[in-house]
Amino acid sequence: MQHLIALVDDDRNILTSVSIALEAEGYLVDTYNDGLEALRGITQKPPELAILDIKMPRMDGLELLTRLRSKSSIPIIFLTSKDAEIDEAFGLKMGADDYVKKPFSQHLLLERIRALIRRRELDLSVIQNVSEEKIKRGNLILDQGRHQCLWKQLPLNLTVTEFLLVKALSIRPGIVKTRDQLIDAAYGDNIYVDDRTIDSHIKRLRKKFKHLDDGFNEIETLYGLGYRYKAQQTTLLKI
Repeated sequence: MQHLIALVDDDRNILTSVSIALEAEGYLVDTYNDGLEALRGITQKPPELAILDIKMPRMDGLELLTRLRSKSSIPIIFLTSKDAEIDEAFGLKMGADDYVKKPFSQHLLLERIRALIRRRELDLSVIQNVSEEKIKRGNLILDQGRHQCLWKQLPLNLTVTEFLLVKALSIRPGIVKTRDQLIDAAYGDNIYVDDRTIDSHIKRLRKKFKHLDDGFNEIETLYGLGYRYKAQQTTLLKI
């Protein structure tokens, strides 16, 4: 099966070189050179993964990310300038799954793409397994087969990365997960991301839960150690 990737960048050299590299790996690629054009194209023809530049005319990558996240949980990688840490932080808070700094190695980008698509495929394969378990944790229900998160019976739209982080924390409540352990759970053990990436994802997760329930405080920070989900018994329900 060929995977469709949307590549969005106003630098035509990047569009050309990266699309050639992706196609050589067997991917289908739709290219866009500004955010507004990309929003229209991605809405009409949804890809399985999107790569977004930050600095673009008409609509920048951060606004495009916000628009896409309002209606889709597809994996998103964004491209940022070498020293633009503020862009990285904003992008992760707004729902990007990963980021790659310019100038970047195409090998690194391909590895990040493969990791995200593998995780997406695992989610889809679980849907076909009728015996897959739900995780119930107090007011939290994670339906792995449907990639669905409920808090107090209200649906919460999570990205693939966010879903995996909630699962990693809630499946063993009370147990501290280090940032390295959470990186492995969300990205796999062959992908390097720094601690700030996990911190940004956790901040966004808390914000999403608090949007539904201002009293949400289940994800605890253990300074110098990592994070944990408040200790209560986790119930596994068979579908």
